[in-house]
Amino acid sequence: MKFCNAKLFWKLMLASGLAAGSFAVHAQPIKVGWLSSLTGPLSASAIAENQGVELAVEEINAAGGILGRKIELLTRDTAGDPTKAVNFAQQLAFSDKVNFVIGPVNSGEGLATTPMLARAGVPNIIIGAIDELTDAKKYPRAFRMINTNMQWISTANKYAIETLKKQKIAVIADTSGYGTASAKSAIALLEKAGIKPVYSVLIDANKTDVMDEMTKARNAGADVVMPWTAAAGLLGRLINARGEMGWDVPIVGHPALMAAQIRKLLNKPEYWDKTYAAGYTSTTYLPDGKLPAPTQVLVDKIRPRIGGGEIDITFWWVALGYDTVKMIEHAVKKAGSTDPAAIQKAMEETTNYPGVYATYSYSATQRDGFPDSGMVMNTANTFKDGSFKLAPN
Repeated sequence: MKFCNAKLFWKLMLASGLAAGSFAVHAQPIKVGWLSSLTGPLSASAIAENQGVELAVEEINAAGGILGRKIELLTRDTAGDPTKAVNFAQQLAFSDKVNFVIGPVNSGEGLATTPMLARAGVPNIIIGAIDELTDAKKYPRAFRMINTNMQWISTANKYAIETLKKQKIAVIADTSGYGTASAKSAIALLEKAGIKPVYSVLIDANKTDVMDEMTKARNAGADVVMPWTAAAGLLGRLINARGEMGWDVPIVGHPALMAAQIRKLLNKPEYWDKTYAAGYTSTTYLPDGKLPAPTQVLVDKIRPRIGGGEIDITFWWVALGYDTVKMIEHAVKKAGSTDPAAIQKAMEETTNYPGVYATYSYSATQRDGFPDSGMVMNTANTFKDGSFKLAPN
């Protein structure tokens, strides 16, 4: 009798131990690596995105986490350096053993990290726009939430050619991986439309004087300047050069043309006139002067975090950052775990997921979730609380 009781005792102890072990595994935090260029010449977008990422993490954790597991955010500042990005990505994947990686922010860094994260099998939320960053076969667990670079370029090109009726185009980009690839894509798309740029050049994002390049563009007869760079400092210098030259041509291109940081860099406020950028329906004021409801809700949440006054960061970056974490929450709940294969399947089965920045859809063959309908053209000098008015038609 005593022997039977002893056997029963140990069975109960073993069962409770297994249960406790199972609970411990289940309660482990969900580790999310965040590759963000919070410093350096390309930091403007990352700083804004970080506001959204951190808010979403705080909200989810305050509500009890995802399936009872809190999010542990591991932020790494790449400073816009692809080498640093790769080193941090390796650290996150193999040492920290994260469940997800968001980023890197910049496409040039993403070109270096995406293949490595794919080999590691880590689900990767892509927020770089270069088209090569997604491929269902090469990078099956990399899902893009930002629009593609071609969506930016085609939207801007269409506006310059069809709305502004411009044909003599100067293409200016920076020397980063993103700038180089974007200039090539922009020129190819223009040539497909029968337009050969009258001038094109790559400029180091840190170059302090761009008057020579802008003078050459004017001398080539350009009637519109199209910059492809996310570096607010470089864009500010290009806009200032146009103003100092008294050159009355529109500047049309990358969304960073609308960044709040540029307003602070301008020698005169009016230099921002006639500047138009690819933007988003989610951060464009409606005819009644209001923002779309989901955007306004997020604006109201973010405002106290940044001092309670006017929002002086480009808000679509905030919305994108917020959505990346909410998408992770969605995928884990849908998968029922953080198993990478289950996450991949859950993402592939995601259709019309309503975010703030966009409504996202994926499939077994499609890794780009942003819809064409989410793109518009905005007027840069209409900046208000991080959002903009439609560009004139």
